[in-house]
Amino acid sequence: MTQEQPTMAQLDEVKAAVRALLHQPAYDDGSAGPVLVRLAWHSAGTYCATTKTGGSNGAGMRYENEGADPANAGLQHARAFLEPVKAKFPWITYADLWTLAAIVAVKEMGGPEIAWRGGRTDFTDDSKVPPRGRLPDGAQGADHLRFIFYRMGFDDREIVALSGAHNLGRCHTDRSGFDGKWVNNPTRFSNQYFKLLLANDWKKKVLPNGVEQFVYVEEDIEAEDGEGQPEELMMLPTDVSLLSDPSFRPWVERYAADKDLFFDHFAKVFAKLLELGIYRDATGRVVNEENVEDGYRSAPKKSDTATAPADQGTNQVGHEAGPLKEENTKFQARKNGAKL
Repeated sequence: MTQEQPTMAQLDEVKAAVRALLHQPAYDDGSAGPVLVRLAWHSAGTYCATTKTGGSNGAGMRYENEGADPANAGLQHARAFLEPVKAKFPWITYADLWTLAAIVAVKEMGGPEIAWRGGRTDFTDDSKVPPRGRLPDGAQGADHLRFIFYRMGFDDREIVALSGAHNLGRCHTDRSGFDGKWVNNPTRFSNQYFKLLLANDWKKKVLPNGVEQFVYVEEDIEAEDGEGQPEELMMLPTDVSLLSDPSFRPWVERYAADKDLFFDHFAKVFAKLLELGIYRDATGRVVNEENVEDGYRSAPKKSDTATAPADQGTNQVGHEAGPLKEENTKFQARKNGAKL
């Protein structure tokens, strides 16, 4: 489907639909918000400034070559959460929907207003999907962070600001290999991640799967299961590397001390992230080659039948919501208009 870029009135309707699905009592900590932020992050974080490939244009994660990158494990849940919105508004591209949903989620979880512009198109095949391996590996250190983020065009301050997104959500051993949450309230956007990173004595822990992470047991907080066990928080090796690096640490300290500063910097750098690889003319219209050739092209609507053949192109991750339908049905009972 090809049409003109969406109007503000159309986008406001999409935003309302995203807000209506954020509260998911049976999903991670009761919210789809964090995984929606991660979806947009990973969609845009494939950009390479040298080759000018990757980025959020195209929604390449719909294809096996990108969607099956181990770094994207678990993001099928985020894409499945957004399928009802895509079905209701079939004109919007997946590339716009994924990025728009993230800025709505951040705001609804108490975070800053993030500037966002639409106009991204959806790839019609996987020929422009970036190679795997461009996303961060949480098991690495500061040098790895610079390798990944410098490639995208970020500096040290921006790396630390983007790391603040770890205030949201949690890790799962069956996805990233890591386990646990960074902060006590992982569905509320704040600067708590930086405060805890500085305040706590993080100890290395080897998980049963052999993965190493850092943990801190908050003795004063009982477990959510009510059995009286202390709640354990975790940090990734990349998180802890922010403390030992002489360029990263000052920004950790500043963001821990000044929430408003962190919110301001995060809003700007996340907006920059979502625009990586997007080229616009003076009017704001996207002028990437695929956009000029095909206009604002929304990918075909997914079939309502989970067992239908893959009809969205060879090798595409077709009907990925199907296998998740039973698992996620209980997550999609959100009443319109309700908030976190």
